[in-house]
Formats: sequence, C-alpha cells, structure tokens
Amino acid sequence: MERVTLRIPKQQIEEVEQMVETGEYPNRSEAIRSAVREMLAEQETGQERPSEKRQRRKKRTWARV
Repeated sequence: MERVTLRIPKQQIEEVEQMVETGEYPNRSEAIRSAVREMLAEQETGQERPSEKRQRRKKRTWARV
C-alpha cells in the first residue's frame, strides 16, 4: 500500500472517529479506504439515467477531481 496525506475537515474526522469507536471500522484508515472503494464502485456502475446522475451529484458529499 502507498501512504497518502490528505486534509479533511475536523467535523468529518470526528464522524469517522465515532464510527471507529462504535466498532463499525477498526481504524480511520480502513474507514477511509472503504469510502474510496465505495466511490470507485459508484463510478464503475454509472449506468444510471442522466437525470439520476444529476440528482446524485447534487447529494454527493465528495468532490470529483
């Protein structure tokens, strides 16, 4: 694995920490890896209708780079 450094708003890190504390994830890194896997899977299955894609983009909490 490669190490990646990123900046995340404090509130989001606190929410990730809460998921770790409740046992949903073993640690921050695994929680973030899971989010990246989910984002990539969403990209792969982009077989939605154009209107659904537009609607989903509005709800997206991550930025497409």
